[in-house]
Amino acid sequence: MSHTPSRSPSRTPKTPPSRLVVPPSIRPSPSLSNLHIHSHSVESSNPPPVPPLPTYQQVLDSTASSVINLDLNEGILLQDGDVEAEDAEEVNVMSFDADTDKTDEATRNTLRDHLRKTLSHTASRSDTAVPRPHWKGKSREMHDVPFDAVYRYPPRQYFVLTDAGKPVFISRPDGEETGNVASTIAVMQALISVFLDDNDKLRCINAGRTRISFVLRPPLYYACSSSWGEPESVTRSHLEYLHIQILSIVTAAQLRRIFERRTNFDLRRLLDGTENLLSSLLDRLEFDLAMSTSSLQCLRLDSGTRKRAAEALLPSSKMKDILYIILVAEAKVITLIRPRKHSIHPADIHIVMNTIHSPSILNSPASSSWIPICLPKFNPSGFVNAYISFLHRDGAQEHSQGGSAPAAESEDTADDIISPDPTPTQRSVAPPYATRTQWGIALICVSGGGEFDSVRAWCDTVTTDRYTQRLEKEGTLDAISKACSSGQTQYSVADLGIPGLRHFVYKSRSQVQITAPTFEDPYDSPEDHRRLVTLYQTLHDAIHAKSGQEGPLKLQYILTEKESVMGWITQPFELYIALSPRLPKTAAVGAANAVARWVKKEEGKLFLQNAPVF
Repeated sequence: MSHTPSRSPSRTPKTPPSRLVVPPSIRPSPSLSNLHIHSHSVESSNPPPVPPLPTYQQVLDSTASSVINLDLNEGILLQDGDVEAEDAEEVNVMSFDADTDKTDEATRNTLRDHLRKTLSHTASRSDTAVPRPHWKGKSREMHDVPFDAVYRYPPRQYFVLTDAGKPVFISRPDGEETGNVASTIAVMQALISVFLDDNDKLRCINAGRTRISFVLRPPLYYACSSSWGEPESVTRSHLEYLHIQILSIVTAAQLRRIFERRTNFDLRRLLDGTENLLSSLLDRLEFDLAMSTSSLQCLRLDSGTRKRAAEALLPSSKMKDILYIILVAEAKVITLIRPRKHSIHPADIHIVMNTIHSPSILNSPASSSWIPICLPKFNPSGFVNAYISFLHRDGAQEHSQGGSAPAAESEDTADDIISPDPTPTQRSVAPPYATRTQWGIALICVSGGGEFDSVRAWCDTVTTDRYTQRLEKEGTLDAISKACSSGQTQYSVADLGIPGLRHFVYKSRSQVQITAPTFEDPYDSPEDHRRLVTLYQTLHDAIHAKSGQEGPLKLQYILTEKESVMGWITQPFELYIALSPRLPKTAAVGAANAVARWVKKEEGKLFLQNAPVF
C-alpha cells in the first residue's frame, strides 16, 4: 500500500480580510461562434483572429497578496491543483479483438471516413479564448463575466463506454430507448477515434446551447451532454468524479489487466448493481458546492463538542493499520482523524460519503458493515477496508449490534430510497441527495490491513460498549444529535444581517473547506437553485482560468435579471456572493467584506481546525 507523500510544512502568516474598491464596469467579451469542436492538436492551426477585450487599468485598493504560487500549510486535506490531469495522461487506442464483428468494424470505418471529410478541426479553447490582460504585483480590477442566462435546465446525460465502443453506464433521464443509445454510443466512439487516429484529443463539441464534453481515461471514455450554459470545466470535473467512483469499485490495475487480455470486455458484468451508486453521485454533483470547488463542507458545530468527539476517536497505539477515522452527520464531516504527516484528498472523502449512503448500506438491517473500497487519490491500484457504523438513524428501527462479515466486493440494489419526512431543521429546499442522508450519524474507520476483528472491537468501545462508550462521555453524541435535530447545524443568510445578501459560498484555502447558508427564497425552487449553482461555477471557472482563459483573475462579476453575483479570491480565502440585482457594485464590495468578517468570527464552528493526529 503506497502512502501519500508528506509535504514539508511551511507557515503562512494570517492575513486579515482584504477590502475592495470597485472600478467602473466594463463591456462583456465578444461572443464566439455557436459551433466549435475543441481539441488538443499536435499540428499548429491558424484560427481566425478574435477581437481582444479592451484593457482597463483601474487598480483596486487591496491588501491581499498575490494568489499565484501559494505556499500553504500542510493540513487535513490535500490541495487540488488547477492543472488538468488530462495533459499527463496516456491515450492509446487498443485494437479490436479478432472476434469483433466485421460488419460493425466496416460500419465504424465508414463513419470515421465520413467524419474526417465533414469535421473542421478548430483550435482548442485555450487558443480561441478571448485574451485577458496581464497584471504585475497587486494590481487587480473587477471584470464583468458574460453569462447567457438559462431558465430551463433539462437533465444532463452521461455516457461511459470502453475504447472498443461497449457501453458501460448511461444515465437515462428521458427514458431513451436502447436502440437510440446504441447509435449514440457508436457515433461517440467514432468521433473519439477520428481524433485519436490523428494523435489528437477531443475535448468538447459546442452546438448552440448544447455542449458535449469528453474525458478520455483509457480503457474508458466519458461524455456528458448539457444545455445548462455552465463552463466546460464543470462537466469535465463531473466526468472525472464518475471515473474515480468507478475506480473505487474496480481499481485501475484491475481495469488494465482486464482490457489487456480482452479489449472488448463488457464491463457492465463487474459493475452490475452499481447504477444507483453512480446515479447518486450525479445527483450530488448537480448541487454539491464542495465537490464543485474541490473542497470539503463540515458540519456547523460548537468547537468544544467537535474537539471532544475528535479526542474520543483517537485510536490506540495497537491499531497499526488504521488510515482514517471520519465522523459524519447530515452528509457532512464532523471530524477527521488521520496519521501524522498524512493528508487526504477531498475527492476521496466525497467518494466515501457517496458510497456509505448507497442503498445496500443505508437500508441494511445491520448497524455496521464492512466494504472494500479503492481511494483513487490515495492508491488507484489497491483496496482499503471501510468499517461503517451508523450511530443514529432517524426514523429507522433499532437494529441489533454487530457488523456483517467483510464482503468480497461492494453491492448495490435497485431499491429506491424513501426520503424522510421534512423536519423543522429543513428550513429551505434540499437537493435530492440530501433528503436521503440528512439525519444519520455515522462512524467510518478506514484501514489498510485485514484486522477486521480488532478494528470492529475498537469501534465498539467507542460507540456501543456500555462500560466505555467514549462518544457518550460528557454527552458528546447527544450534543451532536440535538444540534442536528434542532437546526443548529444550519444557518440562514439572515443571520448575518447584511442588506441585499441572498446567499454566499466561502472557501478557506488553507483548510480546503467551504461554508454556505441554506438555500432560501428566492432560491427555494429547483430551477432557481440550479441557476445560482451554475453562476457560482461560472465565477469559479473564470477566477481559476479552468477553461482556457489566459490567466486567473482576482475579481469577477455577473449581473442577470434576477441577481448579481461576485467572485473574489485572496490568499486566505475564496468568496462567491449573490445579491439583489438592484444593488450597485459598491454594495457588492461592502457585502463581501462583511461576509469575510462574519466567517472569520465564526470559523471555530464552521471549519474543522487542528484535528488530532496519531
